[in-house]
Amino acid sequence: MILTETQSTKEFNEGGVNVVDHTNVIETGGKTSHTPLWQSIKKFPRIVGYCVALSSAILLYGYDLVIVGTVAAMPQFQLVFGQELNGKYIIPSMWLSLWNVSSCIGLMFGSILGGYYQDRRGRRITLAIGSFLSTIAVAICYISDLPDGMETRRGVFFAGKLFQGICIGILLCVTQTYMSEVLPVVLRGPIIAFYPIFTLLGQLVGSIVVYTSLKHTGAQSYRICFASQWPFSAVPLVLSVFLPESPTWLLRKGKTDKALEAQKKFDTNLVNSQSVIDELQASISAEDEENATHTYADCFRGVNLRRTLVVAFANVIPQMFGLQLLANASYFMQIVGMSSSNSLIFLILGIGLGLIANIISLWALNAFGRRFLILLTLVIVMVLWLATGIAGIFKGTVTIWYTAVSMMVITMVSGFGSWPASHVVAAEASSLQLRAKSQGIGWFTSGVGTAVFAIILPYIYNADQGNLRAKTGFVMAGFAAVAVVVVWLAIPEMKGRTPMEIDRMFSLRLRTREFKGWHSDVTPRGETEETHSPVKV
Repeated sequence: MILTETQSTKEFNEGGVNVVDHTNVIETGGKTSHTPLWQSIKKFPRIVGYCVALSSAILLYGYDLVIVGTVAAMPQFQLVFGQELNGKYIIPSMWLSLWNVSSCIGLMFGSILGGYYQDRRGRRITLAIGSFLSTIAVAICYISDLPDGMETRRGVFFAGKLFQGICIGILLCVTQTYMSEVLPVVLRGPIIAFYPIFTLLGQLVGSIVVYTSLKHTGAQSYRICFASQWPFSAVPLVLSVFLPESPTWLLRKGKTDKALEAQKKFDTNLVNSQSVIDELQASISAEDEENATHTYADCFRGVNLRRTLVVAFANVIPQMFGLQLLANASYFMQIVGMSSSNSLIFLILGIGLGLIANIISLWALNAFGRRFLILLTLVIVMVLWLATGIAGIFKGTVTIWYTAVSMMVITMVSGFGSWPASHVVAAEASSLQLRAKSQGIGWFTSGVGTAVFAIILPYIYNADQGNLRAKTGFVMAGFAAVAVVVVWLAIPEMKGRTPMEIDRMFSLRLRTREFKGWHSDVTPRGETEETHSPVKV
């Protein structure tokens, strides 16, 4: 038996250039077999370590995502920033919407800025700048209650959240770009699935901090919540000092020696780093033959338009299954009728279940594929939201507790499939030559979607406006249904595919359901035979 792991084991011939993927197969006696996930982790421990550490930047996103909804549920914060309605302090719908949308708007511009800047200056420096600026944004939120005027206080808090959103957009864009460039094919799905895991972890930490801060009196109660964001802002800054630069970016800048040096920091002695660099260079050269220079406009030309649309919609899927409402579950449950302490407990339990589901998804993404998991879990979520809306028609304690349990289950189901899988699809669908810009567009779209939901949802469920309360489930069921249809028609299966295979399938303009059955076999003469299933959609 011959075992070779340091050589290229899977050839893909396109345009006379052999592009290889040596990361997800083991050659045994002339035959190839897929490497098990755990064996791949042992083969690439450094890459896994760097990417898991980089995922810490996502903690900041998760914390920020939940902070407005949880802090807004704190009685002391409501007293300083809210208004009295029927003997109870609430946050006005307009300001709740503005605070929710501020981070989204910032994320939109931050993602585009991050996509542009990381292409010019590199992934590491962009990560460091985004992290440093985030510490300033947290400081603005921390002092937002100092002005005397109510409107001024609300405005300063809005400015802080807007600036924080810009920083988070930069961090998310560079994080996803970096991971998609350095991860081997077999590890791409499981590791990128850490996005929702760390997002939920950030939400969990934020919720626990808010819950424990309820015992404090005065401004200290919510200031502790703001101050606890500083460590999350500092971690990516420290990490940028030790993180190797992306070899793909270095190769694009003509720094071949530095690219090899960076790749060696990722690889163990089981991997031939020079072969990896040669593979990357071949992929980049093949793409550059088609386009010498690349701009954002290229993302909307030819086959790249379809790829960009896939990336964009994949980034909107979390909003379609109700992430924005789930992030504000604590405040939402108070509107439905639950006490502030119980609402925070249910939020924490829901996030905990979501974390467990996300961990299971690391296995499920490789076992079942992205498309299947997204479709299955979206259908389940649609039914759960519909049931929540029906429960909201009735009044009483049962409706309150049913709504809370339903939202916990929705968090768990989404965490198992549609949430992590959507991030993987967004990372896989973009081409190498346009990856940074495509991710920028993707996160911009995510910001737009989040902004829309952040604006409209408070006007739907809040007591001073639509007052739908639990009947908001009908609205979310409708959005989930739309997502099911779009995913069925437009999101292809790309599990286990190399970047060159994905490029080829999009270039061939395969229909959505043809992606899964398509494969390329290299003949003894080096010619490529391409086949795909005859399924039409």
